Formats: sequence, C-alpha cells, structure tokens
Amino acid sequence: MLILTRDWSIGGAERQVVELLKVIDKRSIDICAATFYGTGPLRRELQGLPGVRLWNLRKRGRWDVVPFLLRAVRLARRVRPDVIHGYQGFPNLLTLILGWVTGARTVWGMRASNMDMRRYDWLRRIEAALETLCARAADLIIVNSEAGRRYHVARGFPEERTIMIPNGIDVERFRPDAKARTRMRWAWGVGGSDRLIGLICRLDPMKDHATFLAAAKLLADERPEVRFICVGDGPSEYASGLHALAARLGLERRVFWKPQTDEIAPVYAALDVLTSTSRYGEGFPNVVAEAMATGVPCVVTDVGDSAFIVGDTGIVVPVGHPQALAAAWRRLLDEQTGPRPLPREDARERIVRLFGLEALGTRTLTAISELMSDRRSVQ
Repeated sequence: MLILTRDWSIGGAERQVVELLKVIDKRSIDICAATFYGTGPLRRELQGLPGVRLWNLRKRGRWDVVPFLLRAVRLARRVRPDVIHGYQGFPNLLTLILGWVTGARTVWGMRASNMDMRRYDWLRRIEAALETLCARAADLIIVNSEAGRRYHVARGFPEERTIMIPNGIDVERFRPDAKARTRMRWAWGVGGSDRLIGLICRLDPMKDHATFLAAAKLLADERPEVRFICVGDGPSEYASGLHALAARLGLERRVFWKPQTDEIAPVYAALDVLTSTSRYGEGFPNVVAEAMATGVPCVVTDVGDSAFIVGDTGIVVPVGHPQALAAAWRRLLDEQTGPRPLPREDARERIVRLFGLEALGTRTLTAISELMSDRRSVQ
C-alpha cells in the first residue's frame, strides 16, 4: 500500500497516519508512505519502523506541479502498489492519477465535516470542489466521524463506498501523569491552587478563539484563581489580532499563549479542563479524546462527533455562546475539590473502551482487505 499525505507536521490527520502506520499488521501488508513535503517533527516517530518505507516527493512549492507529478508517477511505478491511500485534499486527488497509471485501487481519507469554505483561499476552495467532483472515482472513502460521513454524502460522495472508522488514541502515551502536571505548571508559573483551562489547536477562524476569550473574560472577573492557556500556531497577522483581543478584554495576565509542540501529553496533564470551541469543520477532534485519556474533563461545542466522544463525561455547549461556555467551566471546576483534582477515570475509560489504537489498525486493514478481495473477485 502506498500512503500519500502532505507532510509530517503536527496535526490531527498527520497524527492518525503515524498511529495507523505503527499499529496496522505489517505482516499482512507492505507499506510505503510518501509525503509532498518531507519535513515535520512526526517523521522522527516513523524512522526505522519495520515494514514502513518513507519517501519524500520533494515538492518545492505551490507551483511545482509537472516535475512533482513526474516524481510521484516514477515512485508509484517503482512501488507497484495494490492500494493507494490518500489523506485530505490534493493527496486524495493524486491517488486517482497514480491509480490510473498503476491500476491500483484508490482509498481516500476525509477528516472534516461541515466546512465553511468561504473562509479559505481560492486554491483550497478549488481543492474541495475537485474532491466533490471526483469522489465517485475513488474505490473507497474513509471518514473518521459520523458527522463527516453525513456531510460528505450530502455533498455528493458515494454513500455505498463511504465508511466511518474513528480515530485511534494511544492510551499509553496519553494517561494521567502527576509529575508532568507539576512540572508544566511550574514552568508556566501556574500555582498549585490555580485552575487552568486550555484550548489546544491551531490559530484558525474555525477554532473560534474569540468565543474562548469572551468566556474567559466572564469567568476571570469572578474567579481570580482561574488561568487560561492557548497552545498552537497560526498566521502571524491572525495571532496578533487574537493577542490584541485578549488585551482589550483585560486578559493579558490571565491568558498564556504557547507555541505548538510535539510533546503534548504533559500539556494535557497540566490542565483542569480542556475546551474545544470549534464553529465548524471538526470530524473527530483528537485533542478532546487525548485529553480525556489523560483524565481531563472536556467542554466542547456540538460540532462533528465531539458530543459523542465526550458522552456523559463532559459538557456540550452551543457554538459561539460564551455565556454557556463559562457556565460549563464553572460547573466542571465546582466538581473538582482539593489543590490537585483527581483525574477523571470515567473520561479515560470511555476512550480506552471506544477508541483504542488496535481498533484503528484492525478496522483499516479489514476495509482494505475487503477492497482487494472485491478486486480479485471481479478479475
């Protein structure tokens, strides 16, 4: 199987590719993973992984098209895959070209739901339109949420070939860690009796940091022990606007801004509440499930499969409603007692039971094996 993805940067889709490559039964399938751009911290986790070959297609930028395509065709002819599996956008579209060249079956990976394409540039809108136009040419489409499946089928994706396989969470990596909690909070200057509420995501209009900050203002005015942290990167102009908004709300000393990190497990451990304020676009938000596996309760907006992920272990609030968000934070904080709240075992148990890594590998391999069986029966 040849897997295509954009790069090895820190992101939900990229993390799931890495986890799949780790857990899928490589005795049954030989894997080559190729990226448009070879950079990204997640690549380190795959180097030397038995049964997985890594390739860099060395795309030199947006307009490196023809030479890039020739390199991709040469790789596909060299690998001679039975299946080509893309992840999101142009990697999906490239599977169709390479599948036509090699005769391989094509699998698409879709990770989002109810996207508002008006907020993205012209190239991203063209990419989405081409995916919709070409979706019926794919042999199998794997989405990671029921919300995503409904969204893509409504856009015209073939319902009979669109299946849902939820993300898998490494529950050994993400687990309660009292030492990491103490270390991270000390590094940030957060006191032992302070309460810390986090938003961990890229700086993007989809994530709705503005509502998070508005709710933070409401809670900060009444609870001096509460602090807030935003972890993630984004365009400098957008980040500056968010920092200015926090200043206008008088939150400069109450909100921490930290860059994206691949050492995210200790960040979760330091939190008392994890929040997802996304307005649209989420399928299966990894950060919610990872925080829950760490024993951190979550407040989420009803976007994608967030409500199903938290179940009765967290609180679901309407999109863009700072008053409801602040009220949910109050409720969860009031349930916590003592200077060091105990991890929420019910949250962790739900992730262990429903979203383990082994299930991700088994379900994906089963789907691909069935696809190949169908091909052999046709032949």
